[in-house]
Amino acid sequence: MIYFEDIEPGTKSAFGRYEVTREEVIEFASKYDPQPFHLDDEAAAKTHFGRIAASGWHTCAIAMRMIVGNMANNRQAGLGGAGVDELRWLRPVFPGDTLRCESEILDKTPSRSRPDMGSYRGRTTVFNQHDEPVMSFISIGLIRRRSSDD
Repeated sequence: MIYFEDIEPGTKSAFGRYEVTREEVIEFASKYDPQPFHLDDEAAAKTHFGRIAASGWHTCAIAMRMIVGNMANNRQAGLGGAGVDELRWLRPVFPGDTLRCESEILDKTPSRSRPDMGSYRGRTTVFNQHDEPVMSFISIGLIRRRSSDD
């Protein structure tokens, strides 16, 4: 189990592998981001994308899935998140792309009001199969501090 005390700024990790399908791009967009360039080949061809592209919010959801998968393999005393800063969609994600993540711990801060927890900031970058970054963000994670019972 990883606790606040175990987190070291500068630590980097690489994880995840997710193949994006046309069906899920259209399904996600139909429910949550129904813009024509996410749904229709002809409409997408008339945009700077040139073809159907995944919603940026879909890319966020895929990244979250890979993050949770990584957490299952690297258990931590996580208490959720406090937010996301500097979210950037750097390149479009297309059906057929295979995505992966890299993360780096930027810093950590013990809670002033809750001595049993702290927070850390980490930068996550999502890459496609060509090692091109497609999305990045900084997340703020909340994590339990080690107690004398742990």
